[in-house]
Amino acid sequence: MVKLSVIVPFYNVQSYAPETLRSLRANARSDFEFILVDDASTDETPEILERAAAELPGAVHVRHARNGGLATARNTGLDRANGEFITFLDGDDWLAPGYYDDLVATIERLGCDFVRTDHVQCTARARTLARVPHGRRGVVVDPRDAILPAGRTTSVDYAYAWAGIYHRRLLDDGVLRFRHGLRTAEDRPWIWRLHREARSFAAVGLLGVFYRRGVASSLTQIGDVRQLDFIRAFDQVIDETSRDKDAATLLPKAVRTYCAIISHHLTSGRFEPQVARKLRTLSAAALKRLPSDLLSDALDSMDTERASRLRRLRRRPADAAATPEAVDGEAA
Repeated sequence: MVKLSVIVPFYNVQSYAPETLRSLRANARSDFEFILVDDASTDETPEILERAAAELPGAVHVRHARNGGLATARNTGLDRANGEFITFLDGDDWLAPGYYDDLVATIERLGCDFVRTDHVQCTARARTLARVPHGRRGVVVDPRDAILPAGRTTSVDYAYAWAGIYHRRLLDDGVLRFRHGLRTAEDRPWIWRLHREARSFAAVGLLGVFYRRGVASSLTQIGDVRQLDFIRAFDQVIDETSRDKDAATLLPKAVRTYCAIISHHLTSGRFEPQVARKLRTLSAAALKRLPSDLLSDALDSMDTERASRLRRLRRRPADAAATPEAVDGEAA
């Protein structure tokens, strides 16, 4: 039986894929499989993956006919996964040797639905430790207990699918799948669903994933209309959380986080002028969709600068055409 399925989407990462693949070879085991999903790359990534599929033990190479984005590529990998446990890696990141041995041993020892891990952020030559924002280490707890409080950074704000390992029962229950077609913020509704619907989890200090930041081809570095998918992602968080049995307790956190992300994008300075205008229009419409009382409470809890910015946006006249679906149609 396959013990671990590792899902690795690649898109136009010819400069980084060889290092990623070398690190996978340093983690290979006879009962591990590596599902390499080429999301219709247009550079030399497909050739690199074809060679790797012949050399990497347990490799499965899948190629998309057209680019679908990270969420869709991960779902393709989930469709192919046979492992008792599932994990993810991005095609421009890499691993410490033997990391997956330790990761599997950790979740087997703890016996929980999923484990979240720290990671190392790499910007040029700088290295920074990023920790799971959960104080209790190596202790199995209810994932719902790690969502709150609303005014602090918690585990649902640590939205990195590759920073952890997940039991197959979560895949069989539909919890691990991503929203098809989301081109950014795909981890946000995913991590919220994980914490609402799984029964047990633990945070550990295990290090082994090296996350490459500032990659020019990464969507987080590109200010085009695809970045506005964060609105669809957070609309999904709000919608699903509003139907949860603990909605009254959990929604204030979801609303406050949505507001904080909107404010961040409004001041990022990365967007092209036309996209920046669309961002303001869509963000104003998003604020009007939020529960009025929870929105007011969220703004009252924020610093003056952010709260004032969002209140001005909230007062903008509504645009009936300002829907994330309309933007998605334009992008298609």
